[in-house]
Parts: sequence; C-alpha cells; structure tokens
Amino acid sequence: MAEIGFYHLTRATAQDVLPALLGRTLSAGQRAIILCGSEERLAALDTALWQCQNPDWLPHGSAATGHAPQQPIWLTLLDEDAPNGARFIFLIDGMSTAQLDKFDRVFDLFDGNDDAAVSAARRRWVAAKDGGHTLSYWQQGPQGWERKQ
Repeated sequence: MAEIGFYHLTRATAQDVLPALLGRTLSAGQRAIILCGSEERLAALDTALWQCQNPDWLPHGSAATGHAPQQPIWLTLLDEDAPNGARFIFLIDGMSTAQLDKFDRVFDLFDGNDDAAVSAARRRWVAAKDGGHTLSYWQQGPQGWERKQ
C-alpha cells in the first residue's frame, strides 16, 4: 500500500511548491514522476524546474528529452509504469493514477482556492482510504505546511 499525502495549496501553486518537495525527494535518494494535466503545464514546469534557485539543481526530463532511466525526475502526461524507476509520484492538475500500489509515496497537490479541485481531491481521498492506503493531509498555513487530522 502507498503512503498518500494530500497537499492543500492555499497560498501558492503546485509549480511554486514542487521544487522544495522535489529537493527533499532527491536528498532522500529517491526518484520522482510528476503527472501533469496538459502539455502546457508540462512545458511550464520543465522551464520552472530549470530556473528554480532553491534547490538550485533539479535534474529532470520528459518524453521530449528522452533518456528516462537516467532522469531522477520524470515529467509526463501518461499514467504508466515509472520509466525512471521512481517510487514517488507527484499528482498535479487533478490527475490521478490507477497504479497507486506501484509507488511508496504519492503526493496529491490540489488548489484549495478551486471548489471543483477540492471536491475532486475529496473523492480521491475516499477512494484511497477505501483502497487501504495510509493517508495524510497537509494544508498551507502562515508558517508553512501544517499537518491536519
């Protein structure tokens, strides 16, 4: 079973918070997949990860660059087996995966300022809970991430 963290974004976008979460992922010796909802999002995220300054190095690739097995972070639009061997997956843009059991950690980032996104995240929470996964809920607060019960 996967450990699934739901990240309720209230003050920043997924693109803003991903660098820190990905930096921690790489520091832990893990690889990651980011499942994006559109080509435009993937391209914007690709640019943002190359330009981020903290951490200052987030090596990544996508189908456009290739060499998936060598990429610590893989950006994709496809819900497929991890071509880079990742055990962590980041779901943005309301994306979900049918392959929860193939990952150790799932990060479900959703826009708390969008009622439809919140409702969809609640449905994903119920489905994951019914699937027997370990769940946690994090919300952006004034001092950073706050774990909620």
